[in-house]
Amino acid sequence: MNKTVLLSAGGTGGHLFPAQALAQEMQQRGWSVHLATDPRAKKFVDSFPADQVHIIPSATFAGKNPLALLRTLYRLASGYFMSRRLLARVKPHAVVGFGGYPTVPPLLAAAHKGHPAILHEQNAIMGRANRFLASRVTAIATGFALEGEQHPESAPVTVTGNPLRDIAHQAALQPYVPHTLTGPFKLLVFGGSQGARFFSQVMPAALALLDDQLRSRVNLILQARPEDANQVRAGLSKLNVDAEVSDFFTDMPGRIAQSHLVICRAGASSVSELALIGCPSILVPLPGALDDDQGANAAHLADAEGALLVRQKDLTPEKLAKLLSSAMKHPQTLAIQAENAKKAGVADAAVRLADLVQVHVG
Repeated sequence: MNKTVLLSAGGTGGHLFPAQALAQEMQQRGWSVHLATDPRAKKFVDSFPADQVHIIPSATFAGKNPLALLRTLYRLASGYFMSRRLLARVKPHAVVGFGGYPTVPPLLAAAHKGHPAILHEQNAIMGRANRFLASRVTAIATGFALEGEQHPESAPVTVTGNPLRDIAHQAALQPYVPHTLTGPFKLLVFGGSQGARFFSQVMPAALALLDDQLRSRVNLILQARPEDANQVRAGLSKLNVDAEVSDFFTDMPGRIAQSHLVICRAGASSVSELALIGCPSILVPLPGALDDDQGANAAHLADAEGALLVRQKDLTPEKLAKLLSSAMKHPQTLAIQAENAKKAGVADAAVRLADLVQVHVG
């Protein structure tokens, strides 16, 4: 009889993509896969390789309003009891959580009912929900080595790397091809919903400071919020920059592989894909984050000399123009960064995580 694993992930790409990679690996090993997630995942679930997707109520603690806290606790409690019923029905041999508060009810229910419960932390600093679960689960897997002793009573920690989707592995097959001093310079800039506005503002201003000869070589792909896209296109058009502007790209790993340089936030999946594919980058961690998890993620790749870490407060148009000018004039420097990034990548993270699951199932 096939064994069954229940994966639990918050309904965003950052949590669901590594869960998807593990799901594919477990299915290849003959396992049945179920997914527990929250309503935000509806745009992803059609492509998720699961026998069945279960929507579990959840909420995130935000603010100190007493009524809001009560509503959050009620939804988490509802999710917990629904998760217990789900476990009784599905009877998984293991439950694997990928972070975010939607993973709390299923992982907590699994721990209470005696199922092997494995937690995967994508970032170099453990998130609040995972810290809450750390002493309650069977084992913890991480995408990066965790900074310091983040939870002294946690379950055993194994660095597996971040499992990545098949499209990222396909993109990683393409070798990095350095630009020439006279040919097009392919620049990819993205930042998600919280980063796109900053990049939409700083990129046109920085490109305006480049000399005409360099600017004419730039081939830009830029993620912008829908409400900003037309203004950004107009500004880039005035600069005669060859640009594609969109609010969402479905084939981001492929675009990374075709780029000479990437400028982006430092989410765990983005950093891991840049390393797997082997592309030089300028990483700009999201400012104001409670634990600066993106800064810690970026530091791993920067310390390997596969990327530059630049804080948003320091990335003025003048600073960015200098960085772009230097990159365009020194293709071999970018090629070395690409090679270093590739060395820092973990190509078999899904295999490592699947092995860990099977070890604890027995």
